[in-house]
Amino acid sequence: MGCGCGGSTGGGGCGGGARPEIEVPAEAPLFEELPREVEPETDEAAGEPSLIASGEQEWPRVRVNGVEIAAQAIARELQYHPAESRDEAVYLAAQALVLRELLQQRIGELGLEVRAEAGESEEEAATRALIEREVPLPLADEATCRNYYSGNRSRFFSAPLLAVRHILLACAADDAEARSLAREQALELLRQLQAAPQGFAELALRHSACSSKAQGGALGQISKGQTVPEFERQLFRLPLGLCQQPLESRYGYHLVFVDQRIDGEQLPYEAVAGSIRAELNQRVWQIGVSQYLQGLVGAANIEGIHLQGAETPLMQ
Repeated sequence: MGCGCGGSTGGGGCGGGARPEIEVPAEAPLFEELPREVEPETDEAAGEPSLIASGEQEWPRVRVNGVEIAAQAIARELQYHPAESRDEAVYLAAQALVLRELLQQRIGELGLEVRAEAGESEEEAATRALIEREVPLPLADEATCRNYYSGNRSRFFSAPLLAVRHILLACAADDAEARSLAREQALELLRQLQAAPQGFAELALRHSACSSKAQGGALGQISKGQTVPEFERQLFRLPLGLCQQPLESRYGYHLVFVDQRIDGEQLPYEAVAGSIRAELNQRVWQIGVSQYLQGLVGAANIEGIHLQGAETPLMQ
């Protein structure tokens, strides 16, 4: 069983292509019925639905500038769009394929031919080239980056460090009875430690379910991100010394002693300038690509699905 701690003396915790979205008017149905066609006559005979339906094997019919999105493609895409209902998941899958088809059609119109880079498919390379060609993306300059740093100084601190010992009383997260017993034991051991804190190492060796017990419960230096979140949130609020209550995590109850605390320090602009510039440029990219997708949607003849602009980027 993992312990949710930051590891042993060497540190190291044991804590054990975004897709586009389209705004949909609340009052609008997700899918609309396609107009009946004289040809081909086989569609009705095959029983292919023109609306999203309740049957799990039925799929909507969606067309983009006359090109139909295959039901098999929607079914394959479905795995990337978990949702509260099947109807919503199908809608999300269909809208992603609509945007993909719009981009591919535009790439074809421009006759773009691009050599794929390492780790990139031909479609991804062509899409990248299309965005680079048709979406103006002004880069953040030095003044903009410095202004952002000045207005958000609290974000730019080095991570705090803690030197911690703990005793883990392990129990399964879904075993209420075991949890209750583990908490009672933790409270009893805590009373012993309050009376004799020098006995921490001995109690760790006898009772802890973490491998750190061999070092008296010592976890070494712990930084943020090295433990499971529910343990970390409590741990980094603690003052020096013995914590006066057991800390609970998915792994059980922890008795914790903070030996040393080194708070984070303000990082100079030069140390974070690169990350600030990358973040600001990413924001500009997201806005630019979103607006470009909105334009493609607005200019296209899209049947079978209600879309109203693209508010999130195709890629990140």
